[in-house]
Amino acid sequence: MQIKLTKQQKIKVDSPIKLYEIMQKILLRESETDRNKEHLWTISLDNASRILNIEMVSMGTVNQTIVEPMEVFSIPLQKRAVQLIIVHNHPSGELKPSESDKDITDRLIQVGRITNVTLIDHLIISEENYYSFNDNDLIEELGMSLKYVPPFIIKQRYEKAAKELGEKGKAEDIARILKKDGHPIEYISKITGISKSVIAKLKP
Repeated sequence: MQIKLTKQQKIKVDSPIKLYEIMQKILLRESETDRNKEHLWTISLDNASRILNIEMVSMGTVNQTIVEPMEVFSIPLQKRAVQLIIVHNHPSGELKPSESDKDITDRLIQVGRITNVTLIDHLIISEENYYSFNDNDLIEELGMSLKYVPPFIIKQRYEKAAKELGEKGKAEDIARILKKDGHPIEYISKITGISKSVIAKLKP
């Protein structure tokens, strides 16, 4: 459901507080019953960080809402957005992100890289306050996660790293770098195709 914005609300988003002021008003427009359910909104932004669109993607229960990447990125892609912010509310008023909140953010960061729509923040809001993933360095931290990165992309990254170190980029060189970075042997075997017994003997 698209949220109708006034001309004054189609602003340049250069701080989370500006966006929160808009989203707080949108949340407070809801009936009391609906405010007690979690909502998920997407905010599409152009290259100058101006708001193109605000869309309510889903409404869930008192403590969860369904987040499907296809639904999250559908409207931003239609609007030719280059940046995206997601917002969801916690009816309890507790603003600390859950592990589930972090996990879906991690996933959406990776989808954004594939679609060239950069996820720049995730706000958790209540009727009185907000929490910004970006302000608390969680966007940067989750951006370094490899959990949702396809194995072939990880392999490409480490091949490049191996070459930059003056190596030939062979599978064993990649395996050494992965091992040095602390990745499990089973994971390294999956990425490189080398047997676990060989990897175990490799010195980082």
